[in-house]
Amino acid sequence: MTAPRALPAPHDTPLDLGGRTALVTGAAGGIGRACALRLAAAGAKVRAVDRDAEGLEALAAAAADLGGAVEPHVLDLTDLDAAEAAAAGTDVLVNNAGLQLVRPIEEFPPDVFHTVLTVMLEAPFRLIRGALPHMYGQGWGRVVNISSVHGLRASAYKSAYVAAKHGLEGLSKTTALEGASHGVTSNCVNPGYVRTALVEKQIADQARAHGIPEERVVAEVLLQDSAVKRLIEPEDVAQAVAYLCGPAASFVTGTSLILDGGWTAH
Repeated sequence: MTAPRALPAPHDTPLDLGGRTALVTGAAGGIGRACALRLAAAGAKVRAVDRDAEGLEALAAAAADLGGAVEPHVLDLTDLDAAEAAAAGTDVLVNNAGLQLVRPIEEFPPDVFHTVLTVMLEAPFRLIRGALPHMYGQGWGRVVNISSVHGLRASAYKSAYVAAKHGLEGLSKTTALEGASHGVTSNCVNPGYVRTALVEKQIADQARAHGIPEERVVAEVLLQDSAVKRLIEPEDVAQAVAYLCGPAASFVTGTSLILDGGWTAH
């Protein structure tokens, strides 16, 4: 009797996205930039979406230096029709773009609340809506939503951000349920505080909100409940995104991958 042929274990198979198109929003810096470079390194043609034209050009140059392919796509995600159109033909979608304002609810500008939910919840819905027909047609697709620990827990003074991330978690789960029979997975990656320009801006806002000096914010506010006392690097988040796009994660869908140094363990 012939023994069955041994197949490579999924975790031994490198991520190969050759021939795939990936779209990453908020790609000009921070987590988005790291994700774009990681997916390009895996062979994907990356459609990099951001409002920052100069940042996108720098990203494309960095990817080219590494042998990857990044196509800059300057787009304001508040243009929802354009966002949906941009996602057509996408095999891998990474919803990353975000913004933050730290204010008490009674002082929170309603127009900013509206903009945050538009960019961080409605735009991901439109991007997913634009990407799914192609994914369904080929029987394969990966949707990765960059959520946050604030998609699972709340913090004071972040009403718009927390509301948007909680909504993104629900959108991601619904996408997973609808997409499973079409070979499409949908998951969230939930980092704690990442070393990005967005977090650097928060430090000043948090200092004002809590009435403490900026140098105390990281230790006493951002990382107070984290067992690991450091900020996460964008590349750490990009590796989690890559895992969710790879063969070892084919059965992972409708869930949240938490990278928070123990923040939510309390």
